[in-house]
Amino acid sequence: MAADMRLPTIRKPVSLCSGERKDLVVPGDVITSDTGFMRGHGTYVDEDKLTASVAGEVQRVDKLICVRPLKTRFNGEVGDVVVGRITEVQQKRWKVETNSRLDSVLLLSSVNLPGGELRRRSAEDELTMRQYLLEGDLISAEVQSVFSDGALSLHTRSLKYGKRQKTHFHNLPCGASIILGNNGFVWLYATPSNEEEEAGGFYTSLEPVSLSDREVISRLRNCLLALAAHKVLLYDTSVLYCYESSLQHQVKDILKPEVMEEIVMLTQQKLLEQEG
Repeated sequence: MAADMRLPTIRKPVSLCSGERKDLVVPGDVITSDTGFMRGHGTYVDEDKLTASVAGEVQRVDKLICVRPLKTRFNGEVGDVVVGRITEVQQKRWKVETNSRLDSVLLLSSVNLPGGELRRRSAEDELTMRQYLLEGDLISAEVQSVFSDGALSLHTRSLKYGKRQKTHFHNLPCGASIILGNNGFVWLYATPSNEEEEAGGFYTSLEPVSLSDREVISRLRNCLLALAAHKVLLYDTSVLYCYESSLQHQVKDILKPEVMEEIVMLTQQKLLEQEG
């Protein structure tokens, strides 16, 4: 009877160079006692001393000092592409979970009607909102504006967005597509056969996903987890190289630590060869 054995590996100790200055602080650390600096985000004044209120990296811009948290919720900006999930249907709006501090808002007037029809939204449209989007539905949208309390207002009037990257929508040659959201969420789905190129309209896919497509999506999902675990930047080329490097392993084995390390190392080698 065959047995699957996994042996522990020795982790190499990581030493920080003493010559490099890392302005890392934890809550309560005194940043400076100089009163000539301005207080920014992540700081407060205690007994005329500028003190950190969060754990993170100190950033200085002229006389302004702030602390950028090492881990925080998504702070959206206008033009960011996000992937979110509908959590609640309200009057003339949907609530969307986008990994931010507050639920984002998708107004009824900020979505295109089926068929791309252009007209004012009526009371009948409000009554049929659940025919468009239900609780639990996954959407991709763009940040239209930011409210005073930090909540995001979204819109889906266009099928093509882009700000921080040239494109957030990638059709991979393996038969699947990926949407990389600025908010840290990723959407994997089977590439539609008759993809519309028009900007705008309303597209809903309720077709069953074949077994082969589900296997490709599952492999890509595990590859994304492997890249994220090893701090590798996610974009179309790195995801595709990782997918190709994982083909010699079964989908369920990709998440094993030794297999993850192997395929990520092969991916990094391919990326270096491409750059060189």
